[in-house]
Amino acid sequence: MKLGQAVKIAFKNITMNKLRAILTMLGIIIGVAAVIALTSLGMGASTSVSDEISGLGTTSVSVSISGNSSDEEVVSYDELMAFEDLSEVEAVSPTVSTSSTLKNGTTSSEGVSVTGITTSYEKVEDITLQSGRNIMDIDLDNRNKVVVLGANVATELFGFTNPVDQTVKIDGTTFKVIGVLAEQGEELTGSVDDSVLIPFTTAQRFIGQTYVNSATVLMTDEDSVEIGMARMEQELYNQFGGDETSYTVRNQSDVSDALDSVSNTMTLLLAGIASISLIVGGIGIMNIMLVSVTERTREIGIRKAIGAKKKDIMLQFLIEAVVLSAFGGILGAAIGIGSAEILSTTLDMTSQITWWVVGGSVSFSVLIGIIFGIFPANKASNLSPLDALRYQ
Repeated sequence: MKLGQAVKIAFKNITMNKLRAILTMLGIIIGVAAVIALTSLGMGASTSVSDEISGLGTTSVSVSISGNSSDEEVVSYDELMAFEDLSEVEAVSPTVSTSSTLKNGTTSSEGVSVTGITTSYEKVEDITLQSGRNIMDIDLDNRNKVVVLGANVATELFGFTNPVDQTVKIDGTTFKVIGVLAEQGEELTGSVDDSVLIPFTTAQRFIGQTYVNSATVLMTDEDSVEIGMARMEQELYNQFGGDETSYTVRNQSDVSDALDSVSNTMTLLLAGIASISLIVGGIGIMNIMLVSVTERTREIGIRKAIGAKKKDIMLQFLIEAVVLSAFGGILGAAIGIGSAEILSTTLDMTSQITWWVVGGSVSFSVLIGIIFGIFPANKASNLSPLDALRYQ
């Protein structure tokens, strides 16, 4: 029997039982759709996180010092700022922060992040001003009580009025507003729109924290990052007497790699769980094909009696199983792509449709059809013509 003729017969037999064919394909459809939708959302989330981290700058290095304390100041502000003397370092921006309540008259905003910064913060974090000025060296030297408001905080406290040169109270202490930050939107590390900035020295006295526990270091270029990190780690290693648990020096690419690894693992896990539906769908195909073999026993006997060979019978039933799984895979792919787009819009997530995932899912569904179609096809081909003709 020619392959084209076998395919036509397969289509005819499937269309004769449309409802049964749809129910048979249901497991394959659900499996392929779930694999594509979950994989697309997982890969989209991974890409979104990578883009967010890349936006923070590949030359930016985070330094966290957990060993510093009020009782034992192991690394001082001056020692941390000495990193600027390294040829690989362009700027160092130490910070201290707390959560406070801000008031403008009777209007208040609670839980606002108050961050003490130096003049390097603007360059290192790449912030821009909407109005007013940024914190200057004179503010640090004199511990001036001045504040730069984030865009959301400024709107919440002052509405559409320009807050520059007006005053706000931070936990009861009066600060003069000298500037408002331009709106930057949500970022991976949090939104600066919901925070306020004050001079680093003022923050130390205001918070009552004399030690430094975090800083962002801007390297001169990407080639200097690894060497600069190694030199800073060596300095901190010496400061803490070899206690490597007291500090961490981390590049943004390290964070990106770690998050990518976690995201990819979760995506594979979700895809693996969804693939179980494909196995279930394959079992469904095998069961229906076995029923079909029983129903068509006399047909098999007649075809064998007029000269059909064993391989012709086997090929016929195997093609029917493959056609069912292939159609289920194609329908599942269409539903999966549509579901990914709908979910990404509804959940405000990024989806990333990759055609190798779509093609791989459909191909896997065809493979499932072959694997689970072999047993019914083999059973049909092994039927004795005489027994088949006598079957009622």
